[in-house]
Amino acid sequence: MPPVGNSSRTRSPGRPKEGSVRPKSVRSRQVKAIQPASPVASEQQREEDPIGAMPKTLLLDLHKVLRGALKPIGGSKADDWNEIVASQAISTLWKSGDLATDVKREEGVLVGMLCMKPQDEFEGMLMAQMIGTHNAAMECHRRAMLPEQPFVGRSEALTQANKLSRTFATLLEALNRHRGKGQQKVTVEHVHVHAGGQAVVGVVETQGPGGLKKLEEQPHAVRSENPEREALPVARDA
Repeated sequence: MPPVGNSSRTRSPGRPKEGSVRPKSVRSRQVKAIQPASPVASEQQREEDPIGAMPKTLLLDLHKVLRGALKPIGGSKADDWNEIVASQAISTLWKSGDLATDVKREEGVLVGMLCMKPQDEFEGMLMAQMIGTHNAAMECHRRAMLPEQPFVGRSEALTQANKLSRTFATLLEALNRHRGKGQQKVTVEHVHVHAGGQAVVGVVETQGPGGLKKLEEQPHAVRSENPEREALPVARDA
């Protein structure tokens, strides 16, 4: 005959009574018992999906990352960014196989970026692209001049060098525009013409002893109000 008394003694200690609340200490131990995937699986995840394995929150020490010690090279206050831009520019160099020569060339790239004086991140990127474009263009010229290079290969190398040279000129123009050194445009807002006068804006031609002469960059020409005086140049029909 089963013993009569408190029925909780016969119940398993791992299964609490229905409707009861477990102590907080027990719940916390159970939560801690649930561990994430093993380190091996996490490493596999990083290899398969490196972006998904990245932490969702990044903590940055602004006093540390914004030192700006390399700003004269990359144009940014963040030295990590400056190192990336400089490394990208250096990686476009053709490796000679000689360590001393390669190190000297890498130093030359850094000095070149230093002399170009990038003022912000955009200028740093443009300068790195210009260095890479220049290196690629010169490599195409080098291959085109190889003695054993066939005509087809030489023609293709020169074609690519021509395209790269145009790209370099486009990057340089973009850099100048960004720095405010592009072509300036002058706008004339008010032109006052008094009674009896005539104002002309544009290129004016006049008949002289030597034939027709163009008056370049003449902002305006006004006819004299006194008919007895010599008339000033006026525009001709196109």
